[in-house]
Amino acid sequence: MARTTFLGTVRNGITNLMGGVRGYQNLAAWGVAVSTAYFLWVKPELDLKREQEARLALSRENDRYRYVERTRPTSQDGGTTFGKAKESS
Repeated sequence: MARTTFLGTVRNGITNLMGGVRGYQNLAAWGVAVSTAYFLWVKPELDLKREQEARLALSRENDRYRYVERTRPTSQDGGTTFGKAKESS
């Protein structure tokens, strides 16, 4: 009996901390709070980050003096780059 009374007291305490609202009203209130927080704080930060990354990529693409790594053609079968390859025996 004491155990159920303790659990009931804890549950009532938690419910009172959450504003005393129970059931579907509590879920609806949390849903409104979470969606409001998402659209006011999280989404604008994500949009700003994506916009900055897009701007950076565009500026890198339009940079005339950017470094482009180039490699020379490799020889095939140990021969030279131009002409015939070595004949294998």
